[in-house]
Amino acid sequence: MLTVKDKTVVIMGLGVFGGGVDTAKFAARFAKKVIVTDKGDEKKLTRSIKELESLKNIEFHIGGHQISDFTDSDVIIVNPAVDEANPYIDAAKGKNRLITSQMEIFFQLCPAKIVAITGSNGKSTTTALTAHLLKNIKSGQVFLSGNIGNLPLLETLGQIKKNDIVVLEISSFQLKQLGRIKKSPYVGCITNIAPNHLDRHKTMKNYCNAKENILHFQKPGDVAVLNAYDEKCRQWYEKYKNTDRKCVLFDREKLDSKLTAVFKLPGKANRENLAAAVTIAHHFGLKDEDLIESVGSFVSLPHRLQLVGTVKGVRYYNDSIATTPESTVGGVEAFGEPKILIAGGYDKGLDFDKMAREISDKLKALILIGQTADKIEQSIRKTGNIPPIYRAKSLADAVDKAKEISSPGDVVLLSPACASYDMFVNFVQRGNQFSELVNKP
Repeated sequence: MLTVKDKTVVIMGLGVFGGGVDTAKFAARFAKKVIVTDKGDEKKLTRSIKELESLKNIEFHIGGHQISDFTDSDVIIVNPAVDEANPYIDAAKGKNRLITSQMEIFFQLCPAKIVAITGSNGKSTTTALTAHLLKNIKSGQVFLSGNIGNLPLLETLGQIKKNDIVVLEISSFQLKQLGRIKKSPYVGCITNIAPNHLDRHKTMKNYCNAKENILHFQKPGDVAVLNAYDEKCRQWYEKYKNTDRKCVLFDREKLDSKLTAVFKLPGKANRENLAAAVTIAHHFGLKDEDLIESVGSFVSLPHRLQLVGTVKGVRYYNDSIATTPESTVGGVEAFGEPKILIAGGYDKGLDFDKMAREISDKLKALILIGQTADKIEQSIRKTGNIPPIYRAKSLADAVDKAKEISSPGDVVLLSPACASYDMFVNFVQRGNQFSELVNKP
C-alpha cells in the first residue's frame, strides 16, 4: 500500500490472465491515478478492460506504450510477462522511478507464512495438491493463489491473517522480479529443473538463477524442499544443506504405500508431485494418516492429463499445460496403452532430441501441429524408432486424424511440449478447444 499511496502508478501489461486486473484494482484503491498500458489490441483485452472500467481513477493506454507514462509517473508495476529489457523500463529507471511487480508487493505486505512452489514441470499440480493437503491443519486458513490463478493475489491481502498459510505457484519471471527486493518464501519448493523459456532468459544459467531466488534469500528457520531425482535440485541441496535453513529432499520412491494406493493421478511425474506436497505437509506437522482422505479426493487439474472424453473405446486426455519436452515425456510415460500423441506449437527455443529418444518407441502414432512440427519430426527421425508421423494444419485436423487412426483401447494424448502462442491465446484455450473437438457429435 505504501508503495502506491497517493502516487501516479503505471500498470505495464494488463494481459488476459487476471494478474493485471488484480494489480490495477489494488493500485486504484490507494493511488492518486492509475495508468493501465498494454501494447495488445483492445479487442483481445476487452474482458480485462471491462473489469476496470467502473474505477474512476484509471486511465487506459491500449495498443501501445507512451514513453511519458514511464518518465512522468511515480511507480511502474510490471507484469511478469513483460521482458524488462525494453526502452520504456529503461526510461523509467533513467528518471529513478520505482519499478516493482504484483509479486513483490504481495511479499512485502503478506502477514502469513508463504509456501511457494516453482519448477519447469508439475508446479501447478503440486501447488494445488499442497494447498489441498494443508487444509487438514486445524488453525488458520489456507489460501491458494499465484501463477495458478484461483484467488486474486493483491485483492485477497485484506483477508489474510498472520496464522494463515498462503500457497503460491510462482514462475521464473516472478522469481526474477522478487530478486530485486531480496525476498524468498518461508517454504520454497522446486519440483524439477529443465530448459524452459530460453526465448526470454537466453541462457540456461539465467533461467536457473531466476529459479534459485526461491531459496537464495531465505531466512534462518525457513525450509527448502527439493527433488531427490533432479540433478540441479541436488546441487542446490548440497549448496544450502549446511546453512541456517532446513533443507529437505522429497523422494517419490519413499511415499507411504497407503498414500500411493489412493492417489488417482497417473504416472511417475505425478508421484513426484505427491511426494513434494506430502513433504511440505509433514513440515507443518501433518502425518501420513492425516493425509489419506485428502490424497484420495484430489483430482487432476484442468489441462493436466485430464480425461476429457471416451469415443468409440478410445480415451482422450488433455495435457495442454505440457509446454516443455520433459512434461510431454511424463505424459507419455503415464500410460501403458497404445498412445497417439498430438504435439507441437510455439517455438520458444527448446531442443526436442532428448524427448524424442524417450518417447519415439512408445508411440503408436505422432500427429504434429504448429511452428515446431519440423523440429520435432527431425528429432524423432534421428532416433531410428520412427512411429507413423502425420502433419495437421490445425488442432481440429489433428483430432480428426486421431479419430481416424485410433482403435478401441488406445489413448489419444494432447501433450504439445510447446507453448500455444502460434495458434492460441494460451494453453487454456488450446485445451478447451481439444475437449470440444473430441466431444463434438
